[in-house]
Amino acid sequence: MTPFTSQELRKGFSSFATGVTVITRLDDENNPHGITISSFNTVSLELPLILWSLKKHSRLMPWVELGKIHLIHVLEHSQEHLAMHFTTVKIDQFNGISHKLAASGLTQTNDCVAYYECETVCVHIGGNHNIIVAKVINLKNHLEREPLIFARSKFLGLDFTETKTS
Repeated sequence: MTPFTSQELRKGFSSFATGVTVITRLDDENNPHGITISSFNTVSLELPLILWSLKKHSRLMPWVELGKIHLIHVLEHSQEHLAMHFTTVKIDQFNGISHKLAASGLTQTNDCVAYYECETVCVHIGGNHNIIVAKVINLKNHLEREPLIFARSKFLGLDFTETKTS
């Protein structure tokens, strides 16, 4: 069997459709930061846990360590611009972005499908990433909104209209 390249593996992984999230956190001086993450996954309902991964050497890692809170935004299908905006490091990331402060003090972008306020309960090493496991401590869902999906290096929407079955 011929070994595969990392590029081939990346293309293979891209066949798995995933939702798109932005995670926001405050630094030690209470400045807001955000990052686009597609590695979000549910873990448990009884003890409400989620997981997501972040590069080991990310600038955000110190602010999502054990006991820290962060806000996960599930992006709406028209929010591709937010996904792209938060993929790169910027000074004053929230300038020009419609947002408000959540009750927790975290920065919340507007009009997302769902919001999960979380507290990091453990961090595991996974290759060149850290896997953050977090407890959901508050949530808001907007079921009337449709999520943004990412697959095969493209942003997609879903059609949630019901079809009749025979």
